Amino acid sequence: MEWQRATFDTLDTRTLFTLMKLRIDVFVVEQACAYPELDTHDTAPDTVHLLGWLNGELAAYARILAPGASYSGSSIGRVIIAPPHRSGQWGHQLIRQAIQICQQQWPEQDIEIGAQAHLQHFYQKHGFVAFSEPYLEDGIPHIDMRLSTP
Repeated sequence: MEWQRATFDTLDTRTLFTLMKLRIDVFVVEQACAYPELDTHDTAPDTVHLLGWLNGELAAYARILAPGASYSGSSIGRVIIAPPHRSGQWGHQLIRQAIQICQQQWPEQDIEIGAQAHLQHFYQKHGFVAFSEPYLEDGIPHIDMRLSTP
């Protein structure tokens, strides 16, 4: 997997189209979630778009938000492994990469996520701990989780 970090302003139009198509294919179509997928966080200057390329194909993606944008700490969201690549360990590699970026950019900040509830154990393997009760977001059960700074 080849990893690429970018801000909105540094994404070329083809890459932007590719990542937006993947997000819409997964979060709107696959999850049958007819809610707006694009928001102003995408274009914020301190948002990091993390893309994982495999043989020229976008296989993994996460959006990393600065502290205060969504939670009090930094945040990882819009986590996707493209359907053809879900059988491997790419999800774990993606989260490790995203955590590393958060710790480099904002070393004193906790990392907070709104995880889909069925992925709670996946995130626990990376040190995240639940700090909310389950709740519905766009009709899908979620739980807030935090990775505390060392």
